[in-house]
Amino acid sequence: MLFTPGFRAFYLGRLVSLAGSAMTPIALAFAVLDASGRPSDLGIVLACQIVPHLALLLVGGVVADRLPRLAVLVAANLGAGLTQGGIALVLISGAYRLWLVTGLALLAGAWEAFTSPALRGIVPEIVSTDHLQRANSLLSATRSAVLIVGPTVSGLVVVAAGGGWAIAVDAVSFVAAAAFLSRLPRVAPAPAAGARLLHDIRDGWRVFVAIPWVWPVAVAYAVINLVNVGPWQILGPALTQQRSGEAAWGMVLSVRAVGLLAMSAVMYKLTLRRPLRFGRLAGALGACSLLALGLGLHPVALAACAFLGGVGFAASGITWESAVQQHVPSAHLGRVSSIDDLLSFAAIPAGQLLVGPAAAAWGGARVALACGVVFAVAALAPLGVRAVRGLGQ
Repeated sequence: MLFTPGFRAFYLGRLVSLAGSAMTPIALAFAVLDASGRPSDLGIVLACQIVPHLALLLVGGVVADRLPRLAVLVAANLGAGLTQGGIALVLISGAYRLWLVTGLALLAGAWEAFTSPALRGIVPEIVSTDHLQRANSLLSATRSAVLIVGPTVSGLVVVAAGGGWAIAVDAVSFVAAAAFLSRLPRVAPAPAAGARLLHDIRDGWRVFVAIPWVWPVAVAYAVINLVNVGPWQILGPALTQQRSGEAAWGMVLSVRAVGLLAMSAVMYKLTLRRPLRFGRLAGALGACSLLALGLGLHPVALAACAFLGGVGFAASGITWESAVQQHVPSAHLGRVSSIDDLLSFAAIPAGQLLVGPAAAAWGGARVALACGVVFAVAALAPLGVRAVRGLGQ
């Protein structure tokens, strides 16, 4: 049975945390812009969230393997709640100072580095192996639904009360999440790792490269993030606006989110003998969005391809999460997850920085098309490894 008391408490905690976090990007952008009047300030604040997240991910993986993951999550959510509350207080009170907000943003990024490895590691502690795919499907569907509704709600709160108050809601959501998580039944603590940080990181790396199906898929995700996130975020709105106007891009994003939600619901019921193989095949659909963008398809066709892209991303992500949680030893799960996340997340800013010069040199449409081809190849390439093709439930 999936909905045990432990999973219910965990799910409610994730739901309120995701709902609050979905409001923050829009709220923070408008609040910082209104307070400073300088777009450069917003760029600095956003960068200050990303840098410590990347820098501390491997440490977060070690902590998730050394300490009880539930305690790590409760502490990280409380810390994030205090940090977001501090940002909200600064913005609401009108005491905006760039150094103050960036300092709090650095702390927010640091807390996230400890949250993500522990999150991936705690699911198999509270959900039986038979229900991992269903649990990840439900969490994915919830995330997609929140991403559809959250920005709209955030915009309304920003208009009615200001961005600071929307960030305050996020702060409360983190504290509420910690309260829900604290209600989880005590689970067996994660086996303690060694006493030396660098030794533990090296040990995690050895496990990461030793599992024959883990590193090929992790590298594929890094390549996909390199050629997808930046081109989609930057070339997508630019090319769509040139061809069809700003409203068309909003429609495309909404349809893509619906694809994510729909496939997450399908995966809840789907039983797969070779889930990782299915995920790689379905993951290639994620390239459809970039290919359609590069080919200059009509907005309706682009939206249809974006829907398929959402389907591919959902199937790929759910099968990957379930495979890692089921087959990676629990004693190393936090560190393996942190290495996987670091490879993927580090590729994103690299792609964002490269896409502008590439588009200026070769044209946005050509770059989008080339990125779509590389995306599809990267998604399918791990199937050349027998361990990826043959991994079962």
